[in-house]
Amino acid sequence: MVRVAVLPGDGIGPEVTACAVQVLRAVAPDLELAEYPFGGAAIDRCGEPFPEETRRGVAEAQAVLLGAVGGPAWDAVPRQLRPETGLLALRGALGVYANLRPARVYPGLEGLSPLKSERVTGVDVLIVRELLGGIYFDPDRRIGPDEAHNTMRYRRHEVLRVARIAYRAAQGRSGRLTSVDKANVLEVSEFWRREVSSLQAEFAGVSLSHEYVDSAAMRLASQPTRYDVILTGNLFGDILSDLAAVLPGSLGLMPSASLGDGTGLYEPVHGSAPDIAGQDLANPAAAILSAAMLLRHSLGRLAEAERVEAAVAATLPRARTADLGGRVGTQAFAAQVLSAL
Repeated sequence: MVRVAVLPGDGIGPEVTACAVQVLRAVAPDLELAEYPFGGAAIDRCGEPFPEETRRGVAEAQAVLLGAVGGPAWDAVPRQLRPETGLLALRGALGVYANLRPARVYPGLEGLSPLKSERVTGVDVLIVRELLGGIYFDPDRRIGPDEAHNTMRYRRHEVLRVARIAYRAAQGRSGRLTSVDKANVLEVSEFWRREVSSLQAEFAGVSLSHEYVDSAAMRLASQPTRYDVILTGNLFGDILSDLAAVLPGSLGLMPSASLGDGTGLYEPVHGSAPDIAGQDLANPAAAILSAAMLLRHSLGRLAEAERVEAAVAATLPRARTADLGGRVGTQAFAAQVLSAL
């Protein structure tokens, strides 16, 4: 029995996660789906965002499906007990070092993008962001009255392991990989570029190019169709993936996967949106597409993943939720996806 841990979380998390679970049950009825408390909901129930019950559950699972965490209700709790702290602990416990964020502009929805329709038509880019290294994980960070200090550091194995994931992703797509750095001024980026290049011979059919991050940011906004797979470090990936999230015109269309050498973590990019929670207004597409990524990357069920993605693509033009300018509710959208399946 393949076990998937389901962490609905907070706000709209339970609503969109329930839709994704319905889809998973439809295409993979053999899965064992076990639900656990996480985030603010776990604080209310257990006194901490990542309780021991949930830790055991995710440790025993082949994949983790997460809804969303956080909200104003928990802003006043101590930092070590906040939902976001639980999320960082979850990523660390799973050892997920590669964050995959696809940004796709669906046919018929080009008008939702803030960019001109002709610029975003056909956009289908995947950003692979290193997730557990770089400047965010500097052990010597410090702040004082007159100066502050953070160091960007990468070790060889950290670069190679995320680069291999990006190369494999490019092999399964159009075979174009762009590695983004700042090698003209940063030694750590020069090192990054060298190590990424060292793997090219292992991946036949993948063309590798390098770009500086400032140029890549400009071109991602002005010429997004030039990219297929973008590989970059933690800091640059944080910025570029948020920029790419603008291209489809709604966070409700943005799934993600965080991968390592074991259990993968899958979640929609959007937040908990407490202002619309419980009103059947949330777009569940990103959660459903995250479930499709779970099928593909953690379970190796490519046919089922493609079925789910095709069903979402078929549903979007005729069933628009509020964020897409329509009036279709959360459950009604999920029902149409199930019908398309």
